[in-house]
Amino acid sequence: MSGTDSTATDETTYTEGEIRTIALAIIAGVLFGGVATGVAFPTLPLLDRILGISSLMLGIILSANRISRLLMNTPAGNIIDRYGARRPMIVGLFVQALGPFGYVLGLYTPPGVFTVPGLGPVSYPGVVFVLARAMWGIGSAFVFLGAFATITHVTTSDNRGRWLGYLRGGQSLGFPTGLVLGGLVADIYSAEAAFLIAGVLAFVAGVVASLVLPEVKAETDQQARLRDIPAMLRREPRIFPLGVGNMTIRFMFGGVLLSTVASYATASNMQLYGLSGGGISGVVLATGVFSSSVTMVLAGRVSDRLDNRVVITVPAFVAMAAGLALLGLFPTLEALFLGVALVGIGTGGSGPALLAILGDITPGSEIGRMGSVYNVMGDVGLVLGPLLAVPMVEVWPGYRTSYYLYGAAVVATMAIVAVPLLRYDVTDVVSDTA
Repeated sequence: MSGTDSTATDETTYTEGEIRTIALAIIAGVLFGGVATGVAFPTLPLLDRILGISSLMLGIILSANRISRLLMNTPAGNIIDRYGARRPMIVGLFVQALGPFGYVLGLYTPPGVFTVPGLGPVSYPGVVFVLARAMWGIGSAFVFLGAFATITHVTTSDNRGRWLGYLRGGQSLGFPTGLVLGGLVADIYSAEAAFLIAGVLAFVAGVVASLVLPEVKAETDQQARLRDIPAMLRREPRIFPLGVGNMTIRFMFGGVLLSTVASYATASNMQLYGLSGGGISGVVLATGVFSSSVTMVLAGRVSDRLDNRVVITVPAFVAMAAGLALLGLFPTLEALFLGVALVGIGTGGSGPALLAILGDITPGSEIGRMGSVYNVMGDVGLVLGPLLAVPMVEVWPGYRTSYYLYGAAVVATMAIVAVPLLRYDVTDVVSDTA
Protein backbone atom coordinates (compact mmCIF):
# COMPACT_ATOMS: atom_id res chain seq x y z
CA MET A 1 0.00 0.00 0.00
CA SER A 2 1.09 3.54 -0.61
CA GLY A 3 3.05 5.21 2.17
CA THR A 4 1.58 8.61 1.38
CA ASP A 5 -1.46 9.61 3.33
CA SER A 6 -3.82 12.34 2.30
CA THR A 7 -6.15 12.22 5.25
CA ALA A 8 -4.18 14.68 7.31
CA THR A 9 -3.69 17.94 5.51
CA ASP A 10 -1.30 19.47 8.03
CA GLU A 11 2.45 19.00 7.69
CA THR A 12 3.03 17.14 10.95
CA THR A 13 4.84 13.84 10.55
CA TYR A 14 4.89 11.46 13.50
CA THR A 15 7.67 9.01 14.19
CA GLU A 16 6.89 5.39 15.01
CA GLY A 17 7.74 6.08 18.67
CA GLU A 18 5.38 9.06 18.82
CA ILE A 19 2.62 7.06 17.16
CA ARG A 20 3.14 4.27 19.68
CA THR A 21 2.92 6.68 22.65
CA ILE A 22 -0.20 8.39 21.34
CA ALA A 23 -1.91 5.16 20.33
CA LEU A 24 -1.17 3.45 23.65
CA ALA A 25 -2.65 6.42 25.52
CA ILE A 26 -5.81 6.21 23.44
CA ILE A 27 -5.98 2.44 23.84
CA ALA A 28 -5.57 2.85 27.61
CA GLY A 29 -8.43 5.34 27.59
CA VAL A 30 -10.84 3.10 25.68
CA LEU A 31 -9.67 0.04 27.66
CA PHE A 32 -10.45 1.70 31.00
CA GLY A 33 -13.71 2.98 29.54
CA GLY A 34 -14.62 -0.54 28.43
CA VAL A 35 -13.73 -1.94 31.85
CA ALA A 36 -15.89 0.75 33.47
CA THR A 37 -18.80 -0.20 31.21
CA GLY A 38 -18.36 -3.86 32.07
CA VAL A 39 -18.04 -3.25 35.82
CA ALA A 40 -21.43 -1.55 35.95
CA PHE A 41 -23.24 -3.85 33.53
CA PRO A 42 -23.81 -6.97 35.71
CA THR A 43 -25.85 -4.84 38.13
CA LEU A 44 -27.83 -2.79 35.61
CA PRO A 45 -30.11 -5.66 34.44
CA LEU A 46 -31.07 -6.20 38.10
CA LEU A 47 -32.30 -2.65 38.65
CA ASP A 48 -35.93 -3.71 38.37
CA ARG A 49 -35.44 -5.73 41.56
CA ILE A 50 -33.24 -3.14 43.29
CA LEU A 51 -35.40 -0.11 42.47
CA GLY A 52 -38.76 -1.80 42.05
CA ILE A 53 -39.21 -0.43 38.53
CA SER A 54 -41.10 -2.01 35.63
CA SER A 55 -39.46 -4.17 32.98
CA LEU A 56 -40.28 -1.47 30.41
CA MET A 57 -38.44 1.12 32.47
CA LEU A 58 -35.51 -1.25 32.79
CA GLY A 59 -35.41 -1.66 29.01
CA ILE A 60 -35.34 2.11 28.58
CA ILE A 61 -32.47 2.40 31.06
CA LEU A 62 -30.44 -0.29 29.29
CA SER A 63 -30.99 1.25 25.82
CA ALA A 64 -30.63 4.92 26.81
CA ASN A 65 -26.89 5.02 26.11
CA ARG A 66 -27.28 3.56 22.62
CA ILE A 67 -30.07 5.97 21.72
CA SER A 68 -28.19 9.04 22.97
CA ARG A 69 -25.01 7.95 21.17
CA LEU A 70 -26.95 7.36 17.96
CA LEU A 71 -28.25 10.93 18.14
CA MET A 72 -24.92 12.41 19.24
CA ASN A 73 -22.65 10.80 16.64
CA THR A 74 -23.13 13.46 13.95
CA PRO A 75 -22.78 16.50 16.27
CA ALA A 76 -19.68 14.89 17.78
CA GLY A 77 -18.19 14.42 14.31
CA ASN A 78 -18.84 18.09 13.53
CA ILE A 79 -17.16 19.24 16.72
CA ILE A 80 -14.11 17.05 16.14
CA ASP A 81 -13.70 18.30 12.57
CA ARG A 82 -14.00 21.93 13.66
CA TYR A 83 -12.05 21.97 16.91
CA GLY A 84 -9.74 18.95 16.71
CA ALA A 85 -9.98 15.58 18.43
CA ARG A 86 -8.04 16.12 21.66
CA ARG A 87 -10.40 18.25 23.73
CA PRO A 88 -13.65 16.58 22.59
CA MET A 89 -12.26 13.13 23.34
CA ILE A 90 -11.00 14.15 26.78
CA VAL A 91 -14.34 15.78 27.59
CA GLY A 92 -16.09 12.63 26.35
CA LEU A 93 -14.04 10.46 28.71
CA PHE A 94 -14.89 12.65 31.70
CA VAL A 95 -18.57 12.78 30.70
CA GLN A 96 -18.51 8.98 30.61
CA ALA A 97 -17.02 9.02 34.10
CA LEU A 98 -20.00 11.00 35.39
CA GLY A 99 -22.36 8.20 34.30
CA PRO A 100 -21.48 5.64 37.02
CA PHE A 101 -21.55 8.35 39.69
CA GLY A 102 -25.02 9.10 38.38
CA TYR A 103 -25.87 5.46 39.01
CA VAL A 104 -24.87 5.90 42.65
CA LEU A 105 -27.05 9.00 42.84
CA GLY A 106 -29.90 6.93 41.43
CA LEU A 107 -29.54 4.39 44.22
CA TYR A 108 -30.03 7.16 46.79
CA THR A 109 -32.79 9.03 44.96
CA PRO A 110 -35.97 9.04 47.09
CA PRO A 111 -38.59 6.67 45.72
CA GLY A 112 -41.55 8.22 44.00
CA VAL A 113 -43.72 7.50 41.01
CA PHE A 114 -45.35 9.64 38.37
CA THR A 115 -47.17 8.70 35.18
CA VAL A 116 -45.87 9.32 31.66
CA PRO A 117 -48.27 8.82 28.73
CA GLY A 118 -47.28 5.73 26.79
CA LEU A 119 -44.91 4.51 29.49
CA GLY A 120 -47.14 4.29 32.50
CA PRO A 121 -45.66 4.56 36.01
CA VAL A 122 -42.13 5.97 36.10
CA SER A 123 -39.99 6.22 39.22
CA TYR A 124 -37.68 9.08 40.14
CA PRO A 125 -34.67 6.75 40.61
CA GLY A 126 -35.38 5.30 37.17
CA VAL A 127 -35.25 8.75 35.61
CA VAL A 128 -31.87 9.39 37.23
CA PHE A 129 -30.53 6.14 35.78
CA VAL A 130 -31.88 7.00 32.32
CA LEU A 131 -30.12 10.37 32.42
CA ALA A 132 -26.89 8.77 33.65
CA ARG A 133 -26.98 6.16 30.88
CA ALA A 134 -27.73 8.85 28.29
CA MET A 135 -24.74 10.80 29.59
CA TRP A 136 -22.54 7.75 29.09
CA GLY A 137 -23.78 7.42 25.50
CA ILE A 138 -23.04 11.07 24.75
CA GLY A 139 -19.52 10.72 26.11
CA SER A 140 -18.87 7.50 24.21
CA ALA A 141 -19.71 9.17 20.88
CA PHE A 142 -16.88 11.65 21.42
CA VAL A 143 -14.52 8.93 22.69
CA PHE A 144 -14.95 6.60 19.71
CA LEU A 145 -14.80 9.32 17.07
CA GLY A 146 -11.96 11.14 18.84
CA ALA A 147 -9.93 7.94 19.09
CA PHE A 148 -10.54 7.10 15.44
CA ALA A 149 -9.74 10.63 14.25
CA THR A 150 -6.54 10.89 16.29
CA ILE A 151 -5.11 7.55 15.18
CA THR A 152 -6.12 8.25 11.58
CA HIS A 153 -4.33 11.61 11.67
CA VAL A 154 -1.09 10.37 13.19
CA THR A 155 -0.76 7.20 11.10
CA THR A 156 -0.29 6.52 7.40
CA SER A 157 -1.80 3.90 5.14
CA ASP A 158 1.24 1.70 5.87
CA ASN A 159 0.52 1.34 9.60
CA ARG A 160 -3.05 2.54 10.13
CA GLY A 161 -4.62 -0.93 10.10
CA ARG A 162 -2.23 -2.16 12.79
CA TRP A 163 -2.95 0.66 15.24
CA LEU A 164 -6.68 0.67 14.59
CA GLY A 165 -6.61 -3.09 15.20
CA TYR A 166 -4.90 -2.50 18.53
CA LEU A 167 -7.49 0.17 19.35
CA ARG A 168 -10.46 -2.07 18.63
CA GLY A 169 -8.80 -5.01 20.38
CA GLY A 170 -8.27 -2.97 23.55
CA GLN A 171 -11.81 -1.66 23.32
CA SER A 172 -13.19 -5.20 23.06
CA LEU A 173 -11.11 -6.66 25.88
CA GLY A 174 -12.11 -3.96 28.36
CA PHE A 175 -15.77 -4.93 28.53
CA PRO A 176 -15.44 -8.64 29.48
CA THR A 177 -12.71 -7.72 31.97
CA GLY A 178 -15.12 -5.30 33.56
CA LEU A 179 -17.91 -7.89 33.54
CA VAL A 180 -15.83 -10.25 35.66
CA LEU A 181 -14.64 -7.48 38.00
CA GLY A 182 -18.09 -5.96 38.32
CA GLY A 183 -19.78 -9.26 39.03
CA LEU A 184 -17.29 -10.08 41.77
CA VAL A 185 -17.48 -6.62 43.37
CA ALA A 186 -21.28 -6.58 43.28
CA ASP A 187 -21.47 -10.06 44.86
CA ILE A 188 -18.82 -9.50 47.52
CA TYR A 189 -19.57 -5.88 48.35
CA SER A 190 -22.51 -4.06 46.73
CA ALA A 191 -23.91 -2.49 43.57
CA GLU A 192 -22.79 0.88 44.86
CA ALA A 193 -19.19 -0.31 45.14
CA ALA A 194 -19.29 -1.61 41.55
CA PHE A 195 -20.64 1.71 40.28
CA LEU A 196 -18.01 3.70 42.19
CA ILE A 197 -15.18 1.56 40.78
CA ALA A 198 -16.59 2.06 37.29
CA GLY A 199 -16.62 5.82 37.76
CA VAL A 200 -13.06 5.91 39.10
CA LEU A 201 -11.76 3.79 36.20
CA ALA A 202 -13.49 6.02 33.66
CA PHE A 203 -12.06 9.09 35.40
CA VAL A 204 -8.56 7.57 35.22
CA ALA A 205 -9.06 7.11 31.47
CA GLY A 206 -9.75 10.84 31.13
CA VAL A 207 -6.66 11.76 33.14
CA VAL A 208 -4.42 9.49 31.06
CA ALA A 209 -5.76 10.94 27.82
CA SER A 210 -5.38 14.54 29.00
CA LEU A 211 -1.71 13.96 29.80
CA VAL A 212 -0.67 12.32 26.53
CA LEU A 213 -3.05 13.04 23.66
CA PRO A 214 -1.77 15.51 21.04
CA GLU A 215 -3.83 18.24 19.41
CA VAL A 216 -4.96 17.34 15.92
CA LYS A 217 -5.45 20.34 13.67
CA ALA A 218 -9.05 21.51 13.18
CA GLU A 219 -9.60 21.97 9.48
CA THR A 220 -13.17 22.94 8.60
CA ASP A 221 -16.14 25.08 9.59
CA GLN A 222 -18.59 22.88 7.65
CA GLN A 223 -21.27 21.04 9.58
CA ALA A 224 -23.41 17.99 9.05
CA ARG A 225 -26.62 16.93 10.74
CA LEU A 226 -28.22 13.54 11.19
CA ARG A 227 -30.57 14.27 8.30
CA ASP A 228 -27.58 15.13 6.09
CA ILE A 229 -26.27 11.55 6.20
CA PRO A 230 -28.10 10.41 3.01
CA ALA A 231 -26.54 13.30 1.07
CA MET A 232 -23.10 12.45 2.45
CA LEU A 233 -23.56 8.84 1.37
CA ARG A 234 -24.56 9.93 -2.13
CA ARG A 235 -21.52 12.19 -2.41
CA GLU A 236 -19.14 9.43 -1.25
CA PRO A 237 -20.84 6.08 -2.08
CA ARG A 238 -17.92 4.04 -0.76
CA ILE A 239 -18.90 4.99 2.80
CA PHE A 240 -22.19 3.08 2.44
CA PRO A 241 -20.70 -0.42 2.07
CA LEU A 242 -18.32 0.34 4.94
CA GLY A 243 -21.27 1.37 7.08
CA VAL A 244 -23.24 -1.73 6.07
CA GLY A 245 -20.30 -3.87 7.14
CA ASN A 246 -20.12 -2.10 10.50
CA MET A 247 -23.89 -2.37 10.95
CA THR A 248 -23.76 -6.12 10.27
CA ILE A 249 -20.92 -6.65 12.72
CA ARG A 250 -22.72 -4.75 15.47
CA PHE A 251 -26.07 -6.35 14.64
CA MET A 252 -24.78 -9.92 14.75
CA PHE A 253 -22.54 -9.81 17.80
CA GLY A 254 -23.70 -6.86 19.90
CA GLY A 255 -27.35 -7.40 18.99
CA VAL A 256 -28.23 -10.98 18.06
CA LEU A 257 -25.74 -12.99 20.10
CA LEU A 258 -25.92 -10.86 23.26
CA SER A 259 -29.71 -11.08 23.13
CA THR A 260 -30.18 -14.76 22.31
CA VAL A 261 -27.28 -16.90 23.54
CA ALA A 262 -28.60 -17.21 27.11
CA SER A 263 -32.11 -18.19 26.03
CA TYR A 264 -30.75 -20.49 23.29
CA ALA A 265 -28.63 -22.37 25.82
CA THR A 266 -31.64 -22.65 28.15
CA ALA A 267 -34.02 -23.78 25.41
CA SER A 268 -31.49 -26.41 24.28
CA ASN A 269 -30.99 -27.72 27.86
CA MET A 270 -27.25 -27.05 27.78
CA GLN A 271 -25.22 -27.58 30.97
CA LEU A 272 -21.66 -26.61 31.87
CA TYR A 273 -20.31 -27.57 35.30
CA GLY A 274 -23.62 -26.76 36.91
CA LEU A 275 -24.12 -23.49 35.02
CA SER A 276 -27.42 -22.90 33.28
CA GLY A 277 -28.27 -20.56 30.39
CA GLY A 278 -27.18 -17.28 31.98
CA GLY A 279 -23.85 -18.58 33.24
CA ILE A 280 -23.14 -20.43 30.00
CA SER A 281 -23.85 -17.31 27.96
CA GLY A 282 -21.31 -15.32 29.96
CA VAL A 283 -18.57 -17.87 29.34
CA VAL A 284 -19.49 -18.34 25.68
CA LEU A 285 -19.69 -14.61 24.92
CA ALA A 286 -16.38 -14.02 26.72
CA THR A 287 -14.87 -16.62 24.38
CA GLY A 288 -16.31 -14.75 21.41
CA VAL A 289 -15.01 -11.41 22.64
CA PHE A 290 -11.54 -12.86 23.26
CA SER A 291 -11.37 -14.42 19.78
CA SER A 292 -12.56 -11.13 18.30
CA SER A 293 -9.93 -9.10 20.16
CA VAL A 294 -7.05 -11.36 19.16
CA THR A 295 -8.21 -11.41 15.55
CA MET A 296 -8.52 -7.61 15.49
CA VAL A 297 -4.86 -7.20 16.38
CA LEU A 298 -3.74 -9.73 13.76
CA ALA A 299 -6.14 -8.54 11.04
CA GLY A 300 -5.07 -4.92 11.40
CA ARG A 301 -1.43 -5.83 10.86
CA VAL A 302 -2.23 -8.08 7.90
CA SER A 303 -4.37 -5.43 6.22
CA ASP A 304 -1.40 -3.03 6.15
CA ARG A 305 0.48 -5.50 3.95
CA LEU A 306 -2.29 -5.95 1.40
CA ASP A 307 -2.72 -3.93 -1.77
CA ASN A 308 -6.41 -3.76 -0.93
CA ARG A 309 -7.55 -4.06 2.68
CA VAL A 310 -11.04 -5.22 1.75
CA VAL A 311 -9.64 -8.62 0.73
CA ILE A 312 -9.33 -9.58 4.40
CA THR A 313 -13.04 -8.98 4.99
CA VAL A 314 -13.98 -11.87 2.69
CA PRO A 315 -12.66 -14.71 4.91
CA ALA A 316 -13.81 -12.75 7.96
CA PHE A 317 -17.42 -12.63 6.78
CA VAL A 318 -17.21 -16.28 5.72
CA ALA A 319 -16.15 -17.19 9.27
CA MET A 320 -19.03 -15.17 10.70
CA ALA A 321 -21.58 -16.81 8.40
CA ALA A 322 -20.17 -20.27 9.18
CA GLY A 323 -20.45 -19.62 12.90
CA LEU A 324 -24.10 -18.62 12.63
CA ALA A 325 -24.87 -21.61 10.41
CA LEU A 326 -23.18 -23.88 12.95
CA LEU A 327 -25.48 -22.56 15.68
CA GLY A 328 -28.45 -23.49 13.52
CA LEU A 329 -27.16 -26.91 12.54
CA PHE A 330 -26.11 -28.26 15.94
CA PRO A 331 -27.88 -27.10 19.13
CA THR A 332 -25.06 -28.41 21.33
CA LEU A 333 -22.72 -26.76 23.81
CA GLU A 334 -19.65 -27.54 21.69
CA ALA A 335 -21.24 -26.01 18.60
CA LEU A 336 -22.28 -22.97 20.63
CA PHE A 337 -18.70 -22.31 21.75
CA LEU A 338 -17.27 -22.87 18.27
CA GLY A 339 -20.01 -20.92 16.50
CA VAL A 340 -19.70 -17.86 18.74
CA ALA A 341 -15.90 -18.02 18.47
CA LEU A 342 -16.20 -18.02 14.66
CA VAL A 343 -18.52 -15.02 14.78
CA GLY A 344 -15.96 -13.31 17.00
CA ILE A 345 -13.19 -14.12 14.52
CA GLY A 346 -15.31 -12.67 11.72
CA THR A 347 -16.02 -9.54 13.72
CA GLY A 348 -12.37 -9.05 14.60
CA GLY A 349 -11.16 -9.83 11.10
CA SER A 350 -13.37 -7.30 9.36
CA GLY A 351 -13.64 -4.41 11.84
CA PRO A 352 -10.11 -2.94 11.69
CA ALA A 353 -9.93 -3.22 7.90
CA LEU A 354 -13.23 -1.36 7.48
CA LEU A 355 -12.08 1.40 9.83
CA ALA A 356 -8.70 1.67 8.11
CA ILE A 357 -10.34 1.93 4.68
CA LEU A 358 -12.54 4.70 6.02
CA GLY A 359 -9.44 6.55 7.20
CA ASP A 360 -7.64 5.93 3.91
CA ILE A 361 -10.35 7.44 1.70
CA THR A 362 -11.46 10.33 3.93
CA PRO A 363 -9.75 13.76 3.88
CA GLY A 364 -8.57 15.19 7.19
CA SER A 365 -11.28 17.81 7.33
CA GLU A 366 -14.04 15.18 7.18
CA ILE A 367 -12.73 12.41 9.43
CA GLY A 368 -15.12 13.27 12.25
CA ARG A 369 -18.19 13.58 10.06
CA MET A 370 -17.52 10.48 7.96
CA GLY A 371 -16.63 8.59 11.12
CA SER A 372 -19.97 9.66 12.57
CA VAL A 373 -21.80 8.22 9.54
CA TYR A 374 -19.95 4.95 10.03
CA ASN A 375 -20.77 4.95 13.74
CA VAL A 376 -24.43 5.84 13.22
CA MET A 377 -24.87 2.82 10.96
CA GLY A 378 -23.16 0.62 13.55
CA ASP A 379 -25.43 1.90 16.31
CA VAL A 380 -28.47 1.23 14.11
CA GLY A 381 -27.31 -2.40 14.03
CA LEU A 382 -26.97 -2.45 17.82
CA VAL A 383 -30.46 -1.03 18.29
CA LEU A 384 -32.13 -3.26 15.69
CA GLY A 385 -30.38 -6.46 16.83
CA PRO A 386 -32.37 -7.08 20.03
CA LEU A 387 -35.58 -5.69 18.53
CA LEU A 388 -35.52 -8.23 15.70
CA ALA A 389 -33.64 -11.15 17.26
CA VAL A 390 -35.73 -11.71 20.39
CA PRO A 391 -39.14 -12.07 18.67
CA MET A 392 -37.62 -14.07 15.82
CA VAL A 393 -36.05 -16.71 18.05
CA GLU A 394 -38.82 -16.86 20.63
CA VAL A 395 -41.90 -16.52 18.42
CA TRP A 396 -41.15 -17.14 14.75
CA PRO A 397 -39.26 -18.73 13.00
CA GLY A 398 -37.30 -20.04 16.01
CA TYR A 399 -33.64 -20.24 16.97
CA ARG A 400 -32.22 -22.54 14.31
CA THR A 401 -33.95 -21.00 11.29
CA SER A 402 -33.15 -17.50 12.57
CA TYR A 403 -29.44 -18.31 12.76
CA TYR A 404 -29.58 -19.66 9.19
CA LEU A 405 -31.17 -16.40 8.05
CA TYR A 406 -28.57 -14.34 9.89
CA GLY A 407 -25.80 -16.36 8.21
CA ALA A 408 -27.36 -15.69 4.81
CA ALA A 409 -27.54 -11.98 5.67
CA VAL A 410 -23.80 -12.00 6.41
CA VAL A 411 -23.10 -13.55 3.00
CA ALA A 412 -25.20 -10.83 1.38
CA THR A 413 -23.27 -8.22 3.36
CA MET A 414 -20.00 -9.66 2.12
CA ALA A 415 -21.17 -9.06 -1.45
CA ILE A 416 -22.29 -5.52 -0.62
CA VAL A 417 -19.02 -4.64 1.10
CA ALA A 418 -16.40 -6.47 -0.94
CA VAL A 419 -17.60 -6.01 -4.52
CA PRO A 420 -17.77 -2.17 -4.56
CA LEU A 421 -14.51 -1.79 -2.64
CA LEU A 422 -12.28 -4.34 -4.35
CA ARG A 423 -11.15 -1.66 -6.79
CA TYR A 424 -10.83 1.24 -4.38
CA ASP A 425 -7.62 3.30 -4.52
CA VAL A 426 -6.15 4.37 -1.19
CA THR A 427 -4.92 7.58 -2.82
CA ASP A 428 -8.39 8.41 -4.18
CA VAL A 429 -9.62 10.59 -1.32
CA VAL A 430 -13.13 12.02 -1.34
CA SER A 431 -13.79 15.66 -2.14
CA ASP A 432 -13.44 18.04 0.77
CA THR A 433 -16.59 19.94 -0.04
CA ALA A 434 -19.91 19.01 1.53
